[in-house]
Amino acid sequence: MSIVSGALNFRDVGGLPASGTVTRAGVLFRSGNLAGLDDAGRDALVGLGIRRIVDLRADDEVAVEPSRVCGLDLETIRIPLFLGSVASFFVEDRSLADVYRGLVDESADRMVAVARAVIAGAPALVHCTVGKDRTGVAVALLLDAVGVEHDAIVADYARTEAMLPARRNARVLAYLRSVHPDARHLEDLATRSPAPVMQALLEDVRERFGSAADYLVAHGLRVDEVDALAEILIER
Repeated sequence: MSIVSGALNFRDVGGLPASGTVTRAGVLFRSGNLAGLDDAGRDALVGLGIRRIVDLRADDEVAVEPSRVCGLDLETIRIPLFLGSVASFFVEDRSLADVYRGLVDESADRMVAVARAVIAGAPALVHCTVGKDRTGVAVALLLDAVGVEHDAIVADYARTEAMLPARRNARVLAYLRSVHPDARHLEDLATRSPAPVMQALLEDVRERFGSAADYLVAHGLRVDEVDALAEILIER
């Protein structure tokens, strides 16, 4: 059960191994949307000390499922990561690998903005609709940039699949299959977080840029900001 009642796929990314130490607990959280928060969930967000929410969803997603955080003493920063419609991925039948490569290549400036939002506003919660793809890639890049071990990043990403409620998955898949009966990648896009996909993405970033830190710097993040991110996320 989530420690934030009503928040889908919520977790702290503290305790992950990183160059002889670990990530700090209580400074970076990830989740799906916050439209289902109940009063206990709202109280839990406040109790965790979260100062900033980084919402990676597009306008239409926010309109359909607005976050239930009005009145709470925290700031929401919106940084939509997909440059096109989420629905288009099902129409085009894109693979998860293609979607993730697109996020890295087409939303690099926004990934830098996510890093800066966390640096300036931690403790922070990064979320999208399900907390799987946009959140998964963004958090993976942040963790890689500060030296978290790749196996730990991949394992954290892969946890999502077990955290999505079976009833939710069945409902979503039934609807999507009725609209896109021939889509080959539908189940992956909607419900899965396969470790090999994230492993391949991290390796691709390493091959093309050197590291996630180099990727972020190449697209505008300053080296001192990378250091600041590490200071926030890594125990010393």
